[in-house]
Amino acid sequence: MIAIVDYGVGNLASAQKAFAAVGARAELVRDPASLRDATAIVLPGVGNFGHCSRELHRYGFVPGLRGARERGVPFLGICVGMQLLFDGSEEDRGEPGLGFFRGSVVKLAGVPRVPQIGWNTVRKTGDHPWIRDVADGDHFYFVHSYAAEAAGDVALGTVEYGGERLAIVGRDRLLGVQFHPEKSGANGLRLLRAFATADVGVGASGHR
Repeated sequence: MIAIVDYGVGNLASAQKAFAAVGARAELVRDPASLRDATAIVLPGVGNFGHCSRELHRYGFVPGLRGARERGVPFLGICVGMQLLFDGSEEDRGEPGLGFFRGSVVKLAGVPRVPQIGWNTVRKTGDHPWIRDVADGDHFYFVHSYAAEAAGDVALGTVEYGGERLAIVGRDRLLGVQFHPEKSGANGLRLLRAFATADVGVGASGHR
């Protein structure tokens, strides 16, 4: 069972329908204890980083998510869910991220407008089993005012928006995407299908 973390934030129904469209069973999980039965975990998120972090803690999900990561459960973070995989964000410096990736999330600067809303191309910079069907230059749908700045070699894809911004980050059994695959048509569905069905080994680039 793919568990979509239901902490009251994110495009929950859209994500669940997208997995159904690729033939995968995904359930909205409100009880943190249910994460122990999950074969994979999806962490969605929209809006303010601090609000998402506070709700994640308020619902009691943080220990279960960290435990799942330690057990190697496949894990996908979407939009602010990707940002939560980092140490924190300047959007709310008092609220911590999960710390699965080293680095922080910063406000977009020197850009045409904030937020970035709409379709944009993603340039692949690394490999990972779950983006095996994503081609360099594929379009995905973005809605964000902040972008992650990673410390370490975890970048798998970038988007050009007033400069190169991280769009995909990952290592073994862990992937974060700044865009919304559930809103990205066939390109997004290919990514979700790979996440739901692929052998979750190490990508060809050796990310761990």
